[in-house]
Amino acid sequence: MKRIQTLSAAIAVATTAVGFTSGEALAQSSENKSVISTSNNSISDSKSLLAEWWNGKYATGNWFGVRDTLEEHGLKLGGEWKANFLWNVDGGLEQRFGYDDEWKFKGTLDVAKLTGWEALEGLSLYSDIRYRGGAGVNKWVGASSNFAPSTFQGGRLWRFQNAYVTYTTPELFGIKKFLTLSGGWQNPTDIFINQPLSKFFLNNTYTSGKGISANGIPWGGSYGAWGGYGKISPTDWFYAQSGLYLAIPNATNTSNHGLNFAGYRIDPELNGLYWLTEAGFTPKIGSSKLPGKYAAGFIYWGVENTGFRGTPYDQRTLVYFQVDQQLFREPSPEAPAPLLGKGPSEGKSVADGKDFKAPIKAEKPKLSDQGLYFFSLFNVAPAFQANVPFYFQTGLAYKGLIPTRDNDQLGVAFAYGDYSDVKADVNESRGQPIQSYEGVLEFSYRIQINQWAYVQPDLQYIIRPGATGNIANATVLGFQLGVNF
Repeated sequence: MKRIQTLSAAIAVATTAVGFTSGEALAQSSENKSVISTSNNSISDSKSLLAEWWNGKYATGNWFGVRDTLEEHGLKLGGEWKANFLWNVDGGLEQRFGYDDEWKFKGTLDVAKLTGWEALEGLSLYSDIRYRGGAGVNKWVGASSNFAPSTFQGGRLWRFQNAYVTYTTPELFGIKKFLTLSGGWQNPTDIFINQPLSKFFLNNTYTSGKGISANGIPWGGSYGAWGGYGKISPTDWFYAQSGLYLAIPNATNTSNHGLNFAGYRIDPELNGLYWLTEAGFTPKIGSSKLPGKYAAGFIYWGVENTGFRGTPYDQRTLVYFQVDQQLFREPSPEAPAPLLGKGPSEGKSVADGKDFKAPIKAEKPKLSDQGLYFFSLFNVAPAFQANVPFYFQTGLAYKGLIPTRDNDQLGVAFAYGDYSDVKADVNESRGQPIQSYEGVLEFSYRIQINQWAYVQPDLQYIIRPGATGNIANATVLGFQLGVNF
């Protein structure tokens, strides 16, 4: 009997041990599965965060939601970095490499969103600063500053650029955005001759100078002065605007960093008035609504200067004509079919042979921005005081030319400047080099990596660098990197 009890006890202990061991094993297995599941979730979350960052609008993301919150309250902050890697591979002065870059930081404040006051709708504040560094390739090419291969050599180092307020009427006289008033520390280059397509290229003449800075009128991102402009848009196809600013001699010098708020301090009497006026038509042509811009303008730079024959003048003047037009638009996405059963009910039954509810009217699809674009600009100025009395630039750009590369852009542009005959006569009489003409032909292709980064291979052929004929035509090859953060 005792043996049977002892055997029963042993079996019970063994069964308990086996059960405990099995339970522990099952628990361990469950725990391992949980760890694996947690690990997989972590990897999935990491991939999701990485994909969200890569597919986002900015390289710095949304700052853990702070950026979105700020924008909801009217404050939009941003920045961009662009760098030129350019080689002078043939001609020019020396076959050398050059690097330069630009950092820009900017902010816009929507006052109505900030305060919640609808009465302030259309009122905004804007400011930006920049930094330019690097020696660049320009000095190895020998071109004039207007036709320099890189635009980042003007106004180098850090520079304060703009700080101004703008008000656009939401609706006035029954017309939306009829009137715009803006003023503060401002650069008229950002407002007049607004030609985004030309800024696609790298050469300074397209992105900045446009033949105007060559004539003693500061034109480009380095100028800033007190003043403002007014603009009226009585229809969606016509506008007129005029601006008045302080004309500051030598305002674009690197040494002042854009902080010359008192004007020309060396001799304040040399300060003058800077007046610009422009009017244009902005039609949308045909069933494809191809946007265009046909504008003309006048610039008055009221700073004392001396003509090539020694005659003093109180001003410089220039007239310009701008023609931009989209030539072809790729087909827009088809509109989705109207949805049935979700529209307002008309009280009709199936017995009537009609639906209970009418279909919702399909929304019009957004027009595609892919297609072929054309731009051009002509400048005319007095030959007795203007280095380049005649200048023109023109070009074509195509967005989405290659299938599956909808956001890539291909561009070709040509610019030409004809130098003053009066200056040539004077220089010849003095035994100095004679400048005749200068130009550039540029090919560029922007590969849009994602929404916030691109790489842009570029080829420039500088014709008659320096305009004297003493420097061989130069071939500049390289690329630009760009990041929005």
